[in-house]
Amino acid sequence: MSSEKIFKTLHYSGVLSHNGDCTEMENGTSVTEFILARFPNVHEVEILLLVVFLLIYLVTVLGNTLIIVVVYTDGHLHSPMYYFLSYLSFREISMTSSVVPEMLANFLSEKKTISFDGCFSQLFFSFLMGTTESILFAVTSYDTYVAVCNPLRYPSIMTSKVCSTLVLGCWAGAFVMILSSLVLAARLPYCGANVIDHYFCDSAPLLHLACADIQLIEWIDFVVSWVLLLGSLALTVLSYAYIDSNIFRMPSAQGRQKAFATCASHFTVVSLGFGISIFVYARPSHMTSVHLNKSLPVVSSIVAPLVNPFIFSLRKEQMKEALKNALHKGLVMTKRAGKPRASSWLVLSLEKSEQDLSVHRDKLASLDETPWMRFSGA
Repeated sequence: MSSEKIFKTLHYSGVLSHNGDCTEMENGTSVTEFILARFPNVHEVEILLLVVFLLIYLVTVLGNTLIIVVVYTDGHLHSPMYYFLSYLSFREISMTSSVVPEMLANFLSEKKTISFDGCFSQLFFSFLMGTTESILFAVTSYDTYVAVCNPLRYPSIMTSKVCSTLVLGCWAGAFVMILSSLVLAARLPYCGANVIDHYFCDSAPLLHLACADIQLIEWIDFVVSWVLLLGSLALTVLSYAYIDSNIFRMPSAQGRQKAFATCASHFTVVSLGFGISIFVYARPSHMTSVHLNKSLPVVSSIVAPLVNPFIFSLRKEQMKEALKNALHKGLVMTKRAGKPRASSWLVLSLEKSEQDLSVHRDKLASLDETPWMRFSGA
């Protein structure tokens, strides 16, 4: 079931229905669609933007999908850290898919419209994914803290049940936080202008089209944003503070340098995500900058899902090794498909030998490996 069909089910059941008597334009017709008018309506510019955002979207989806597949198929990556990273990749795919396809369709369309139900579906899923990311950042930082500061107790603390509970808590907490303001916004009367000066259905430009008092919804969004962002940010900063203090006590200078480099890259991405969210969503509407509010979400909803996999996952040695193994197996299968059947037994025996060597290598490496080494990529 598509996101728009889900929203229509809620909409026509009365949960998210808006006031039909007041949702009329001045000429008496009902508002059934909105116009997205963020980008310049110039054909050459639209074609260029279409190509750029299409390439970004394809790389984002393929890169994050590859990470998810490798994590769940490679037994060496069946650890809490990679479990959380796979869910972060899923979130990145969902976030960019809630925004970019509709934007690409508008580049090819002259009307640049989106239906009422489609607009609120996009608003719901983009906010759900953004809220989930903030909570998931805090969860991954806690996982890293346990791996670094309590390496011997790490397997007993971060069990599969605990990890599943934390992930479900991220989604449930995000859903509860955004539901009230979304329901109130969907029930508002929308009359008069229906042009959204944005590239997707964001909360602030959409609410300003309502012909009713939106102060209550704005304050709900403001309070929820501060609770969410400050709570998640506080846990993240506290976790990294303990991690850094532990790094200072590491005897190896090379280990400290590698660990600090890993922490710095992670914390930079996390700080950027929290900073954009606080600047755009955690301020009263009269203090917001219209141009920045339209530009910064491009970074969080389109650029960040492209960059995050390379920072969080693809820099780790275990992930690199798993990707190499996956590519090697793919090449072997491709070559085997083009060779006669008589030689297949030789390919299978070579694969078996390589797998045995890999298992022995992993057993030897695991004697000295700790959860902290897996985090730092050592």
